[in-house]
Amino acid sequence: MNMLHRIEHWGDTHHPNWTDALRIMLGIILVLKGISFISDTRYLSQLVGGLHFDLLPVVLVHYVAFAHLMGGFLIAVGCLTRLMVLLQLPILIGAVFFVNISRGFSPLNSELWLSIIVLFLLLVFLVIGSGRFSMDEYVKQHNH
Repeated sequence: MNMLHRIEHWGDTHHPNWTDALRIMLGIILVLKGISFISDTRYLSQLVGGLHFDLLPVVLVHYVAFAHLMGGFLIAVGCLTRLMVLLQLPILIGAVFFVNISRGFSPLNSELWLSIIVLFLLLVFLVIGSGRFSMDEYVKQHNH
């Protein structure tokens, strides 16, 4: 059994029930951040460089919005959790180390702290998976 399978097996067998509620809250936070991201058109236009639209910033903005909305929903219901976490990781690493850290480690920089907490939780759920109360577990139990 290779290292990835051992980590997945350990995560599946060491998963307390309260972490399912934490996974659901994480998914809801990601969906809300996705909605916030696409609804703030001023910030969105600032990210894509004003009026001149290059392809890469536009693709990144759409990727972030889609990943937060769909990934957050799928994490909340526990469907393809580890895959959705992997899709979220580059976004949160960029948010922590490139976007929010430029404002400093101030207690007033709530976006940085939220990004750090969400990044930590994503890493936790990458290891422990979706849990007992999830679509992944339902499919596993009823797919005989």
